[in-house]
Parts: sequence; C-alpha cells; structure tokens
Amino acid sequence: MRDVDTLIESIDGSRDWTLKLIADLEDGDWTFQPADGLHHALWICGHLASSQQTLVLMRVLGHAKAHEEFVAHFPHGDGVKSASAHAYPSATAVRDTMAAIHGDVLDGIRSMSAEHLGEPCGGPGGAAHPHYTTKRGAILHCARHEAFHAGQLALIRRLIGKPFLR
Repeated sequence: MRDVDTLIESIDGSRDWTLKLIADLEDGDWTFQPADGLHHALWICGHLASSQQTLVLMRVLGHAKAHEEFVAHFPHGDGVKSASAHAYPSATAVRDTMAAIHGDVLDGIRSMSAEHLGEPCGGPGGAAHPHYTTKRGAILHCARHEAFHAGQLALIRRLIGKPFLR
C-alpha cells in the first residue's frame, strides 16, 4: 500500500465515522449545547471542514484560502456561540461544504508524492506546530483532529437521546 493510500484511508475513515454520527440528527439536534459556550454538532462539523481546508488544502497543498465566509463562522479558541446568538449556515450548507472540501482534500492527497509528503510543514504563518512537522504529519493530524471531535459528537448524540453507534 502506498503512503498516500494509507493517509487517504485514515482521513476518509475519520470522516466516515463523523458522517455516521450526524446521519440521524434532526433540526434542533444540530445546535444542542450541553452548556453555554460548549460545542454543538453544527459548529463541530463546520470546524472540521474549516480545519481540513487549513491543514491540508492550504498548508500542505498551498491552495489559496477558499470558503472564507464559511470559515469565519467556526473560529477555534473561543467559546462557541449558540444558534440564537449567531447566524450559522444551515446544516445542509455545512454538510455540503464538508463534502466539497473533503473531496478536494482526497484529490489533493492522491496527487502527492512520497517526497512531497516528507516536506516540512508548519502551523500558522509557517511557525512550528506542536502536533506535526511534515506534510504527512499535517494530514495525519487532520485525521486525528476529526476523530477527537467525533468523540464529542458521540457524546452529544447520547445527551440528546440518540442510540449508541458502533
């Protein structure tokens, strides 16, 4: 198996799990917050799309920033605004954007050589990142990052009464 195939399997596997976790969410489920400032499923999914764009499309593949208006709704580091305090895109728009960015990410990874994967890759502005040093590492971190947030989605599902998934 080629290195890019392993990376695609990793990042696509994380996305597959995320999609299973959100498949049966209904309107109000998307913006349920366990407490003020905590993540809701809509924010998590928008954040995952934004993160794939930043980590893979921009830092690894060098694409220009796209979906800027979309990404602005899902900043990291601050408390998450409730749906009543912020005009988020719809769940459909978030899912569509997730799919579009994910497709671009997979296409981009498929085009990468082993040499390209081993090139240095940093964080914002090229600064060192605490979780990776190479382009391969950034892609792996993207998959880990999604798996982390999938755990939050699994907890939110249980809090709103959805069944356990395996």
